[in-house]
Amino acid sequence: MSEHLDSITLPAYPAARAVAATVEAYFASHLAEARQRSPRQLAPEPDAAAVEAIIDAAFWASLRREEGYAPKISLAFLPPEQAGQPLTFERWFPLTPPVLSRLAPAVERPGIHLGVWRNHDESSDLRVWGTTRSIPKLCFVLEVIEPGLLVVKYRRGQEQGKYVNVAVLKGDQIKMVDEAGSGLPDCPELVTSLLSFGSRTLTSDSANVLVQLSVSMRAHGRGGSLLVIPQGSETWRQSILQPVSYLVTPPFSELAALMRQSAVEKSQPIWQEGFIDAVDGIAGLTAVDGAALISDQYELLAFGAKIGRRDGGAQIEQVIVTEPIVDGVATIVHPLELGGTRHLSAAQFVQDQPDCVALVASVDGRFTIFAWSPCEHMVHAHRVETLLM
Repeated sequence: MSEHLDSITLPAYPAARAVAATVEAYFASHLAEARQRSPRQLAPEPDAAAVEAIIDAAFWASLRREEGYAPKISLAFLPPEQAGQPLTFERWFPLTPPVLSRLAPAVERPGIHLGVWRNHDESSDLRVWGTTRSIPKLCFVLEVIEPGLLVVKYRRGQEQGKYVNVAVLKGDQIKMVDEAGSGLPDCPELVTSLLSFGSRTLTSDSANVLVQLSVSMRAHGRGGSLLVIPQGSETWRQSILQPVSYLVTPPFSELAALMRQSAVEKSQPIWQEGFIDAVDGIAGLTAVDGAALISDQYELLAFGAKIGRRDGGAQIEQVIVTEPIVDGVATIVHPLELGGTRHLSAAQFVQDQPDCVALVASVDGRFTIFAWSPCEHMVHAHRVETLLM
């Protein structure tokens, strides 16, 4: 590919400029707080110009194809000196869509970032200097998920894989994650966990089972439903059509057994690998037509189950919907407006079984948690896909 193609000027991506100042202020605030708490080395502060340039280049790169594949790229804003043991290029490359799309195949696996920093000379041009797996706390990261879909995030703690989503950009739509979203009425523990959610790199205190199941359900791309039942409860059977296609007897307890192990055992790589395998095994069952059911102690009870209205129960007509984004507004809609019969049946199940929670993944990537709201006296649908990307 010629240098000429690297220097082609594309039209500006309007959302990049629209969100840049907000992202700059977000990181400035968080880095200032972190400096007061600890002298530990922190990431450099991204300025609005750098944020805009990185988002703009990544957006146009996401629309390109390399040998038929759409790029999946993670960009980290930091100098090589803060990147542990980086792989550095002798010649730094310009931050352009052609460069990013050509390098994408080398960094599409989780945990690898293209490092971006200012040019060696006095210009303010940003350059791609190499790759790294190690980035400091609060490092600005931009991830290309799919064509036109970008996520701004940062590393939250010492665990290399633990990230927090800041903003999601899809085309001209911008969603800033509301960190105070966990203060919403009836916000279930799962949503609270998602607001500080990390990736699938696990430690003993980051392995939130339902969060990991949610990610895995969304990842298989077929859509699915997972019903979470109180341990020992049998009332769920009133809302499931009989006979159940795939009733598990005795309940499958691989994941439950893993979660009963000690903190020391959970810190071991062999446990982490077993945990991910167990999670993916259960999440994969949600791709079967019907719903999977697990206890709140993570024992698998059934899958392929058909949800029916409980005898004497009212037909669900509406749910309250919220999304943990800045300026998000609660709305009341019919469950079918959320995605179809899978959402309708899950909402009906939670209305009939208010001590249960339903997790629903759509084929298009949307993800909804249905939980009963004692405050609103109705089913609350939490749209959380912005936290799972």
